[in-house]
Amino acid sequence: MPQSMSTSAARIVRVSARPVNAPLSRPLRTASGVMESAPLVLVDLETDTGLTGHAYAFAYTPVLLGALTQATRDVGHLLEGQELLPHALTQALRARFRLAGTPGLLDMALGALDIAAWDAHAKSAGLPLVRLLGGQAIDLPAYASFGMDGADDLSRACAMAVQQGFGAVKIKIGYPTVAEDLAVVRAVKRAIGTDVALLIDYNQSLSVPDAVHRCGLLDGEGLGWIEEPTRYDDTVGHARIAAETKTALQLGENLWGPSAIAESLAAGASDLMMPDLIKVGGVSGWLAASAVCQAARIPVSNHFFQEASVHLMAVTPTAHFVEYFDLAGPVLRTPLRLRDGKVRASDEPGLGLAWNEEAIARYAV
Repeated sequence: MPQSMSTSAARIVRVSARPVNAPLSRPLRTASGVMESAPLVLVDLETDTGLTGHAYAFAYTPVLLGALTQATRDVGHLLEGQELLPHALTQALRARFRLAGTPGLLDMALGALDIAAWDAHAKSAGLPLVRLLGGQAIDLPAYASFGMDGADDLSRACAMAVQQGFGAVKIKIGYPTVAEDLAVVRAVKRAIGTDVALLIDYNQSLSVPDAVHRCGLLDGEGLGWIEEPTRYDDTVGHARIAAETKTALQLGENLWGPSAIAESLAAGASDLMMPDLIKVGGVSGWLAASAVCQAARIPVSNHFFQEASVHLMAVTPTAHFVEYFDLAGPVLRTPLRLRDGKVRASDEPGLGLAWNEEAIARYAV
C-alpha cells in the first residue's frame, strides 16, 4: 500500500509589522516630488512549523509609514490561526473588505501580507518561490533606474551603469520646458551609446495636451518607452497620448490590481505594462495580471520590490525588464545579486529574504 500523504497545511501563529526608514544611496528626484529615504514596513508571518515568511512594503513618504504599519498589523492579525494557503487567504481577506474598498493603504497591506504568506508557503515546501510556481531561476535583463538629476550627473551615472553591464537605463524627466527634457535625453544618449536602451519617466507630471506635445517631440529620440506622462488614473487621457505617440507608453505601477490593468489595456492606454508587486496584489495579484498581459501579448516589467519580482518575472511569459532600484538593501542580510546587468532569483527556499537585524535596529522608527 502506498504511504498516505498529509494534506494539512501549516498554520499562521503570529503576524508582525515593523516600520523602518532606510537610507537611499542618493535621493530619488522626480517631477512630482523627491524621495529622500525608503520608509518600509517589514512583515514577518510566523507559522507553527517554525518557519517565517518575510515581505516589505514601501510607504513612499515617512508621513504614511505609521498608517501603513498599523493597517498591516491590524489586517495581519486576521490571518493568525488560519491555514497557510496564500491564495485562499488573500481571496478571503479581499471578500471581507469588499464594502470598504481596498485601493490605497489597505491594498498595500494586503499585497505585503500575500507576499509574506507565499514566502512562508515556499519555505514549507523547501523550494524557492520560482520553483514552487513551476519555473526555474534564470538570468533576467535589468535596467538601472535614476532620478531627475540634470544632464551632467545623469550622463555620468548612466555611463557607469553601462560599464556595469546594464543594457538599459531609465531617467526621470519633466523639466519646466520640453527643451530641457530634450537636452537631458540627448546628453544621456551620447553618454550611453547607441546599443543601450534609454527609458524615460514623467511620473504623472504633465497635462494631456502637454504630454501629447512633449511625447511627439521625443518620438525622434529612439527611446525604449515613455512612462506615466499624465495622471495614472486618466485612462482616457493616456489612450489619447498613446494614439498620438509613436514611442511605446509604459503604465502599471499605480494600477490597483489585475482588473485595473485589464481595463487600461482594453482602453489602449498603454503599450507595455509595469505592475507594482504590492499594488497589484502581491504574488496572487501578479500571477493574475501576468495572465492578462500574456493574453494581450503585452511585455511586462516590474516596479520596485526586485527581490520578489525576479521570482515572478521568471514565470511571466511576456517578461521584459527587471527594474533594479535597491529600496531594501540596507536592511537585508544579502541584497539581490547583480551580474553583468542581469539579476537572478535566489536559490534559497522562499524569496531568499533575510533581515539584517542590526541595521533594522539602526533605522527603526
